[in-house]
Amino acid sequence: MSDLEQSIRINATPARVWELVSDVCRMPEWSPQVTSTRLRSGFDLGLGAEFTNRNREGELEWTTHAEIVRFDPEKELSFKVVENWAIWTFRLEADGEGTLLTQTRDTPDGLSDLSKELTDGFFGGQDPFLATLTAGMQQTLERIKAAAEA
Repeated sequence: MSDLEQSIRINATPARVWELVSDVCRMPEWSPQVTSTRLRSGFDLGLGAEFTNRNREGELEWTTHAEIVRFDPEKELSFKVVENWAIWTFRLEADGEGTLLTQTRDTPDGLSDLSKELTDGFFGGQDPFLATLTAGMQQTLERIKAAAEA
């Protein structure tokens, strides 16, 4: 079971949804927390690609680094964040003529001590931050749905 999980049904094919979610550089269009994403020089989108996100929550801004750890076209994209060890996944499932898109956040290795300290010190603790992340996941999925169905 995932730490966090949100799903949405999209009236578009898995190929169309994959076109959107597989390009991590488009994350600022979807996520309310990500303000920019840059693919590391020398990498193409795919397994092993490394990228940097600039994030914002309220007045706070921070940078994270990630690597794509699963890249299964039209099925699953996962990336692991170096700073906190979290694995974020977009999973696509054909659903009739549409797609069920699920976003998860897993922490199989726990969270880094640095992440815990920063979350407690700047975001009011783990529970409030998890609520913020869950709301952001739903907003992300709604934005992807709107783009896919446009």
